[in-house]
Amino acid sequence: MDPVSTAFYAQHFKIAFLAKKGTEFQDWVAKLGSHALSADFEIVRPYGKQGDWKCDGRQLSTGTIFQCYGPETPTDQKTIAKVNADFEGALAKWPEFMERWVFVHNVSEGQPPAVVAHLDKLRAEHPNIIFEFWSETELLAWHIMLDDARALSLYGPVPTQQIASGLSLEDLKPVIDVLERREPDPNDPLPSPPSAEKLEKNALSAEAADLLRLGRRKVRLVETYFKKAGPVELGEKIAEAFRDHYDKLASMELEADQIFSYLQKFAGVTGEPKRQVAAMAVMAYFFDRCDIFEDPDTEAVAS
Repeated sequence: MDPVSTAFYAQHFKIAFLAKKGTEFQDWVAKLGSHALSADFEIVRPYGKQGDWKCDGRQLSTGTIFQCYGPETPTDQKTIAKVNADFEGALAKWPEFMERWVFVHNVSEGQPPAVVAHLDKLRAEHPNIIFEFWSETELLAWHIMLDDARALSLYGPVPTQQIASGLSLEDLKPVIDVLERREPDPNDPLPSPPSAEKLEKNALSAEAADLLRLGRRKVRLVETYFKKAGPVELGEKIAEAFRDHYDKLASMELEADQIFSYLQKFAGVTGEPKRQVAAMAVMAYFFDRCDIFEDPDTEAVAS
């Protein structure tokens, strides 16, 4: 797979894992499993009053029932109740098939002790069934199995190395036009340049770092655009918009990659591939200027 496409698809995976909730999460996991495992994975959809028999998908070769949970606000009690209802329902509906039961969740930091202990209890009560919790690591193994055609089917078109290399000033115009939104605060000084430790400071994923490095290849093109595109304050107008949007996202206490994904949408990293590269270049430009994300502590840089 083209390295630029690989980076974009990896970020699409990360964004989907972090951002999708409820039925969107379970639908995405089921489609990912189907694309990765082909005929060995069967998507089970809800149908009328009978629902989905507490099964979002099943793997035929291993007798596995997958049940997904992407809560907005997870708690011990909610998760344990969900585990009980889904497992008991699946056991009643798939008694001859089910040899393994997998509970897929998108709480990336893991489940709390009470939930883990409850799963141990189920293991002791049902020794003939394998119980597993799946999260980002296990789903990533499915994502890595996707070839170009299946990744395209799941996530849509993304840029290639050739498209990224061929970016021109003209390609930046639609992105800049959308971002030109409001007047900047004249009392807000420009921040200092970023340091090499900024990615580590903000705990951004390797996928996000790859896309910023890709965008950085065209940062000088963005600088040239701002110098040639009329009002000298255009770049600062957009910088203020980025700062304001970042501050709002940061105040929500989201994970770094969730903030990154929302900023990508704000920058316009959607649509046809060339526009995605152009928007990523603009985003990298403002990342380098420290308009978005935190700069490392001075002490950390000095050490």
